[in-house]
Amino acid sequence: MRLKNRLFWLTAFIAFFIDQLTKYWIVQTFKLGQTLPLLPEIFHLTYVTNTGAAFSLLSGKVEWLRWLSFGVSLVLIGLALLGPALSFWDQLGYGLILGGAMGNGIDRFALGYVVDFLDFRLINFAVFNMADSFISIGIVCLLIASLQKPPTSHHRSR
Repeated sequence: MRLKNRLFWLTAFIAFFIDQLTKYWIVQTFKLGQTLPLLPEIFHLTYVTNTGAAFSLLSGKVEWLRWLSFGVSLVLIGLALLGPALSFWDQLGYGLILGGAMGNGIDRFALGYVVDFLDFRLINFAVFNMADSFISIGIVCLLIASLQKPPTSHHRSR
């Protein structure tokens, strides 16, 4: 049996692995709240935890968010397994989103929070992690995919 949508699976695995590896490194290397300026006042590594979603939205809603991550992961796995062969950009986008959803979902189930550490201070951005980055990049990939699809006509012939 040949695995359908191989780029999707590879992308999801790599994204999940990078996310978990970087979070493990931060937890092992930094104390909670510790920051390391890589580019002072521009970009720091800062170890924080987040019980909410991206940008601390829905803070404290871990129970709901863990099941949302789980549900999104199941839908994407189902799409790749049972759906049609996906385009390059669709596979890349959905794979990145799955890897990110699984990375943050595992944190929420195992720890009750997500480990964040990417701290862009130049624009006063919320501290985030690789999973958040992968989800955002995945959405951009899906936008690219949607722009490459020919428009469909919904007109009925008379």
